[in-house]
Amino acid sequence: MNIHEYQGKQLLSKFNVPVPKSQVAFSVDEAHEASKDFITDDGGICVVKAQIHAGGRGKAGGVKLAKTRDEVSEIARELLGKVLVTHQTGAEGKEIKKVLIEEGCDIDREFYISLVVDRASDTVAIMASTEGGMEIEEVAEKTPEKILREYIDPATGVVPFQGRKIAFALGLDKPQIGKCVKFIDSLYKAFVASDCAMLEINPLVLTKGGDLIALDAKVAFDDNAMFRHKDLQELRDLDEEDPKEVEASRYDLNYVSLDGSIGCMVNGAGLAMATMDIIQLYGASPANFLDVGGGATKEQVVAAFKILSSDTRVKAILVNIFGGIMRCDIIAEGIIAAATEVGMKVPLVVRLQGTNADEGRKLLADSGLDIVTAEQMDEAAEKAVAAIA
Repeated sequence: MNIHEYQGKQLLSKFNVPVPKSQVAFSVDEAHEASKDFITDDGGICVVKAQIHAGGRGKAGGVKLAKTRDEVSEIARELLGKVLVTHQTGAEGKEIKKVLIEEGCDIDREFYISLVVDRASDTVAIMASTEGGMEIEEVAEKTPEKILREYIDPATGVVPFQGRKIAFALGLDKPQIGKCVKFIDSLYKAFVASDCAMLEINPLVLTKGGDLIALDAKVAFDDNAMFRHKDLQELRDLDEEDPKEVEASRYDLNYVSLDGSIGCMVNGAGLAMATMDIIQLYGASPANFLDVGGGATKEQVVAAFKILSSDTRVKAILVNIFGGIMRCDIIAEGIIAAATEVGMKVPLVVRLQGTNADEGRKLLADSGLDIVTAEQMDEAAEKAVAAIA
């Protein structure tokens, strides 16, 4: 689960991570009113930031400086309701429905710092770089030596020498080293206590006054841990998510929208990945990743089929089920019920193997629906790709 920058900063401030003063605004009038805290008759400066779930907002024109309250209103009027296209939104972009009005900052230097779960080492990894304000992927590709990685032992948590090591790598002077150690300790506490999957500060700035401030905050949580955080669940902004992914989550389906033309319904993440690969092998692309899980019910299968059928990019549907805990006849009943209710809008290829596979195939054959069946996975993929040729 992702949250907005302003929400991330509110969360970080609870753990004593220094962040700029700011206020979110949903209208031009609210933006103008909020700017009074940062721009007075004697002058001042503030930043107007588009709030969407995507990086690259600055390069796309979604972050602008204002020196007067009238400028704040003009920028807010320009941004609110605009569809912002960045390298992370895709060509369709995202509509800006809120902006963050933030105090200006006297920046001396910019850095990058993030915490992520590193599954290879079973630790939380800290990544830091002197190349703040840049896309970390670009830094990793062109100048990987500028990225420092520090791994935190979960038994001890982050220890002071690790903070000092990062401070030295960033080239901080002695007065800022202690602040850096404290900053990293606070970040780690926020990461662990909130069950984050990723916490990124880009840029982390050193002001001319010698303070370290999180000028941005990108936070993603582990969905599997959200049952422990009812307060964080309330931060979820459904407007920022793919409607199909939102619908899938209501039925505990693992769904990710992609840009291909073959809709996939599979049980098990590994089989789903293999199905996507074999579709590519036969010359097409998957329209989604959809794992109905190992013990899906008829209702979940119906919901999954409806989601696939609602995607206008889907030109054929491939159902690939290996029945273990899940019975193939249950899957077949769900497919028949959904296809009857929704209608067969595109070719449907079904491969059933495992528990009650024969019963499932018979149900499909007797349904009277135009369903193409297959017994092997490559056969199923080949038939699905041929159906859209």
